[in-house]
Parts: sequence; structure tokens; C-alpha cells
Amino acid sequence: MEPQTHPVDHALVEAATHVARTRCRGDNHTVAAAARAADGRIVTAVNAYHFTGGPCAELVVVGAAAAQGAYELETIVAVGDRERGVVPPCGRCRQVLLDYFPRLTVIVGHGDHMRAVPVADLLPETYVWADHQLDAG
Repeated sequence: MEPQTHPVDHALVEAATHVARTRCRGDNHTVAAAARAADGRIVTAVNAYHFTGGPCAELVVVGAAAAQGAYELETIVAVGDRERGVVPPCGRCRQVLLDYFPRLTVIVGHGDHMRAVPVADLLPETYVWADHQLDAG
């Protein structure tokens, strides 16, 4: 079965790219993320790298969105510094994003091969710990 795709939110990619270029400095902040809230707002953030496992940009943007009253995210993308382009979420982020937002769309791929896919497609056969995930299908 072919994976489900959605239109790519290019404004979201541009927002994350801008933050990656202007705010990612040195080794502490190497990835930026942007998420579109259900009300249309774009929330951005950067990772906080630390050898003990600091949070990825996707997780920081979840907290930043909540701090701004945006509790429902529709789409998310991460972009690396140094012109790395779109960076797919790591395994931990995939699980957290699925648990918080089971209907979330994630932008992955590069250039003309970018696509927006349901987070569940990035984490097949996931562990289900929350009842709301059972209703997401």
C-alpha cells in the first residue's frame, strides 16, 4: 500500500529554514523546527543539544507551542543548520509526536522529494500507551 501524503506546507519549511540560518549557532543549537497550530499560527524553536540528551527541536517546539496556548499542532518540520535541509525526526520524537498529536503531519525529504506524511506512517507498529491513539485511525 502506498503511503498517504499531504500537500507540503512550504511556508512552514521556510520558517524553520529561516530560524536554522539565523538562530542555530555553534554546537548547542543545530536544528530548528516549525509547527503549524490548528489556528494557523506558526511556532518555531531550536534544539538544545547536550551530551546528556538535550531535547530535539521538535520537542522544544511542542513546549513553545503550549506556552503560547497552541495545544493542537497540525504539521511539523525540522531543518538542520549549515544548509542540511529538512531533517526527519528521530525515533524518540516520532513516538512523542504520535503520542501528543496522533493526526500530525510531518514534512520529510529534500528538495523536489519533500512530502508531508502522517506521523503514524513514520512509526509503524508503534507502542500504544494512550487511549486517544486507538481512535486516530
